[in-house]
Amino acid sequence: MWKDFKAFLMRGNVIDLATAVVIGAAFGKIVTALVDNIIMPCIGMLTSGVDFANMKYVLKEGTLNAETLEMEGEVAIGYGVLINAIIQFIIIAFVIFIVIRLMNKAKDKLAKKQEEEKKEEETPADIALLTEIRDLLKNSDKAEEVAEKLADAK
Repeated sequence: MWKDFKAFLMRGNVIDLATAVVIGAAFGKIVTALVDNIIMPCIGMLTSGVDFANMKYVLKEGTLNAETLEMEGEVAIGYGVLINAIIQFIIIAFVIFIVIRLMNKAKDKLAKKQEEEKKEEETPADIALLTEIRDLLKNSDKAEEVAEKLADAK
């Protein structure tokens, strides 16, 4: 059982998936930093200094703690954080879309090239003969040449 589990872990798909998760987590941190520190301040500047991270709808007012100068007991819906998360999601989804699109184009191009090579390699003798006859008929009106080719093929 241990050997099977080890073989499962060492298969390419599991290693690739683990690598993708680690890189995805690191990429997520980069996107979060980009959104929080570059994009949202620019949007805030365009909207008269609004900080989206602090935007909220207060359901119940809190009280101000005199010692810590912080609000306590406030109940609020923080929709600004949701806006940040949506922007992060859109950026990540767009980058993943571009990467997958490029990979699919490369894969299709490779498959098409392999298919063309396979077609060139696998031309049977009778098909080659028929192709040659067709080409001769296109290039000349001489039926005698075609008849000679057919006789030679037998």
